[in-house]
Amino acid sequence: MMDLSICYRTLGFKHSPFTITPDTELFFPSKNHVIALSHMQYSLTSGGFTLITGEVGLGKTLLCRELLRKCDKNIRTAYIFNPLQTINDLLRAIHFDLTGKKPQARTTAQLHDAIYKALLIIASRGERAAIIIDEAHRLNPELLEALRLISNIETEKEKLLSLILVGQPELSKILSSVEMRPLAQRISVRYVLQPLNFKATRQYIRHRLKLCSIKQDDFYFSTSALLLAYWYSRGAPRRINQICDRALLAAFANERHFVSMFTLRKAAREVLY
Repeated sequence: MMDLSICYRTLGFKHSPFTITPDTELFFPSKNHVIALSHMQYSLTSGGFTLITGEVGLGKTLLCRELLRKCDKNIRTAYIFNPLQTINDLLRAIHFDLTGKKPQARTTAQLHDAIYKALLIIASRGERAAIIIDEAHRLNPELLEALRLISNIETEKEKLLSLILVGQPELSKILSSVEMRPLAQRISVRYVLQPLNFKATRQYIRHRLKLCSIKQDDFYFSTSALLLAYWYSRGAPRRINQICDRALLAAFANERHFVSMFTLRKAAREVLY
């Protein structure tokens, strides 16, 4: 089996420009993503609750990681990217991320108390705390209720915690239920992440090519290939990456330093059908 890194270097890249692994070094600041990020950053500093939703493959996880990368040092964060846990496991994960220590508590009540004490210590240092839940649509009502109880923690002067929920559109439906109304009413900012339009898709592809190129502008996608990339991907970054990565490997096989319309169409059909 051929080492793919050789393929990319032969084409003039340090590594794949279109890896599907969320990489903050390749973050593309589209208008939608910048707005979503600004809402999340505001939540971190204001102590508010924010809900970010979007379809599969629109870059929500990368958005969370970019938020963490840009986060101020005086903000302690708990980033939960696998919410399919028991209540106690979730509370332990939150406590560990906020403090760097495993809690000695065993029961749910004890874990709540440990988190409360940790938040008081964080606040006494002049710092803020935030919980960021990725894939939040996978949280069951019991876990959402646990988050609501944590979010109630406050002093006489201020809220001690910010909460950011990030997930697929069904998360909004879950939160609209009668049972979730107490939590939903706490959400001050809601934003729906949209797919990239054609202009942004074209910029996205060129942005990644430029960042990963050993020699600037040595490899390119034809204008018609860029148009087809948008048409087949519908502006979803994950799908753009999958299609474009396949197209790069096809260009390597054909000993070409560009992606044509025909190469892109063939790659898209291989990926999608």
